[in-house]
Amino acid sequence: MEDELIYWVWLNSIPGLGSVKCGQLLKFFEHPKNIWCASEAELNKASFLNRQGINSLMNGKYREDAMKHLKVAKEQKINIITIRDENYPYYLKNIYDPPIILFVRGNILKNEKCIAIVGARRATSYGQKMAETLSYALAGIGLTVVSGMARGIDTNAHKGAVQTGRTIGVLGCGTDIAYPPENRGLISEVAKNGAVISEYPPGTPPLPSNFPARNRIISGMAIGVVVIEAGERSGSLITAEFALEQGREVFAVPGNINSINSKGTNRLIKDGAKIVTSVEDILEELINYGITDNVRSIKNDKTFDEALFKGLSSDERRLVECLKLEPLHIDELTRKSGFSVKVVGSLLVMLELKGVIEQIPGKVFKIKD
Repeated sequence: MEDELIYWVWLNSIPGLGSVKCGQLLKFFEHPKNIWCASEAELNKASFLNRQGINSLMNGKYREDAMKHLKVAKEQKINIITIRDENYPYYLKNIYDPPIILFVRGNILKNEKCIAIVGARRATSYGQKMAETLSYALAGIGLTVVSGMARGIDTNAHKGAVQTGRTIGVLGCGTDIAYPPENRGLISEVAKNGAVISEYPPGTPPLPSNFPARNRIISGMAIGVVVIEAGERSGSLITAEFALEQGREVFAVPGNINSINSKGTNRLIKDGAKIVTSVEDILEELINYGITDNVRSIKNDKTFDEALFKGLSSDERRLVECLKLEPLHIDELTRKSGFSVKVVGSLLVMLELKGVIEQIPGKVFKIKD
């Protein structure tokens, strides 16, 4: 199979072809090797190809480029998954224009269930907190969180998920390029605990034109897309549009009606997106569609070591029980526990001193790892 990867990398990297034409070529010629070996006369029989496409397929430069891409991928231990491999993402394979190959740092699990979380790059502290809290909980119950590794919401989604489970970052550049640069460490961490993927070969810079196409992969891999903060015109709304076209569920976290970052998400809710106020809102919708029965069992069967509760008072234990599924803001913790703000504050101090819980940014508390 390794020797045949050159044909896949070559076909994928020819400028101007695109995923749809590549898919048509694969259907017509059955295998990329047959396309590589095809004469001009044979290529002319593919009625969907124009002259420019035929010239590109005959151009030896792209074959040389493919050899370089494959060499770099091998040197940097970047795996290449073709659309015919058994661990190619199932949901992605069934969209209108799936990439014919994926360059992967890390590993993709066969038939894993993914949920996408996307949002504004210039996120508020509220948006960042929601992204980290939701992704922490979703990854912790067995879903893989997919996002785009961008600044803001994407970054916080990956940070939350990597603490409790798997996450996949979809790049708009080569997987050998750290973009944005400040996420270099996070990209490495995500690759160790999940995967960093791209349809673009190694060395591809983060060109603006790459990102809309990248967004279809984010939504295409997922069974649902959660949008947290988005302006009226944003890449997150493009991802939501892809999700609708692909038949995916769209969720939105409501925001301040006076905030620019909330205009896109609030409009999504107005247009029919499912409103998200807690992780249960997401799970209930997915379970109703019969595609996350395994998550339901994970959620119900999740247990915590009884040593966690050793030496705790009944009130302290009650507060810890509220944190078993997901980290909570102090206000939400007060509401769920039924205690007063003063009592919750005192209990939190004691639980922190006992090393049972810890506070993360935004007055959010979670069970200590």
